[in-house]
Amino acid sequence: MVVDSAWALLVLMLGVLAAVESTGLPDAPMPSWKHYTGIAVACALPALMVVRRRWPDATTAAAVAIGLGQVALRVDPGASSVAFLVFGYTGAAFGRAWTSRLALAASLAAGPLTLWRLTPAEQRGDGYKAVFLAALMTTPFVLCWAWGRLTRVRRAYLVELEDRAARLERERDAQAQVAVAAERARIARELHDVVAHNVSVMIVQADGAAYVMDASPQQAKEALGTIASTGRQALAEMRRLLGVLRTADTAGEYVPQPGVEELPELLEQVRTAGLPVEFTATGEVRELPRGLELTVYRIVQEALTNVRKHGGPNARAKVAVDFRDGDLEVLVEDDGRGSTREQLSGGTDGLGHGLIGMRERVGMVSGSLDVGPRPGGGFRIRAVLPLKATQ
Repeated sequence: MVVDSAWALLVLMLGVLAAVESTGLPDAPMPSWKHYTGIAVACALPALMVVRRRWPDATTAAAVAIGLGQVALRVDPGASSVAFLVFGYTGAAFGRAWTSRLALAASLAAGPLTLWRLTPAEQRGDGYKAVFLAALMTTPFVLCWAWGRLTRVRRAYLVELEDRAARLERERDAQAQVAVAAERARIARELHDVVAHNVSVMIVQADGAAYVMDASPQQAKEALGTIASTGRQALAEMRRLLGVLRTADTAGEYVPQPGVEELPELLEQVRTAGLPVEFTATGEVRELPRGLELTVYRIVQEALTNVRKHGGPNARAKVAVDFRDGDLEVLVEDDGRGSTREQLSGGTDGLGHGLIGMRERVGMVSGSLDVGPRPGGGFRIRAVLPLKATQ
């Protein structure tokens, strides 16, 4: 409204100054009702310009009515008549459908009506000259109306783009949340098997210790030690679960879960599928909690799956497991085509969320994960998992 008010003030000044100047000439006739009507039009049009964006339908209709009245009363146009161009644009850009059609009809009729009612016969001529003058006078109005339509189309297009971007962002967030929830539920099911196994071992050992308590105290003592060790390991797994997993129904088949010892079999399967893989293990190899072993196995499995999907036909991979004093490093590298949009942020087919699940697994054991393209080409996944004491 501030910008429209500034333009309206300029139009008002031009209209009023022109009217005052015409009456101040030495040979000017005495002011008539047409002169005062012209001043009223010069004041009314800028007033409509101020609120044209807030009420485009009403202001455009009022401007058309003023223009028709000016033509009917044969009131000569003044400098303020440039405002009619503004309302041709306003009706097309901001008004409803009927307002746009009204503005177009008024724009097409502006030239012929002005030539017929307000132009002397000796100036408008006859035949082709009159048609040419009418078309020439109509052209600015039609161009302003077309400019308004273009503005409306561009505005609608931008609104559609913004709505589509917001909708895609919501869908992406929803897909990420679904992927995280599904991965957490899958992790809960897998670790439930480990915890159930530990509890079963504790029950068996406790029953055995009770049975041999009197006959063989040494065996009972060893069974109690096994129960304590297994219980600590189960408690560690439960503490990891409580921090990140939601309560859910995790009923499923209790099957043995893969671990570090199954990595050679996994690599052999990958090689059989056509992906050359080199494997190295450094450091002092030692027994790990089942949950940590499962995390290592799933990280290597998902990384090699990504290499097969995104690395290209001639990609090669390297898997390195380094047992250090306080942590375990898992490094998977390839020389393929590198990262893709689907691999990093999820594909349109609902897949590609493996890295999200990988981060969840690493976060569950308080580790760190670094993923990204290699400087020399290809892709690199590095996970550092802390080795906590279970005794």
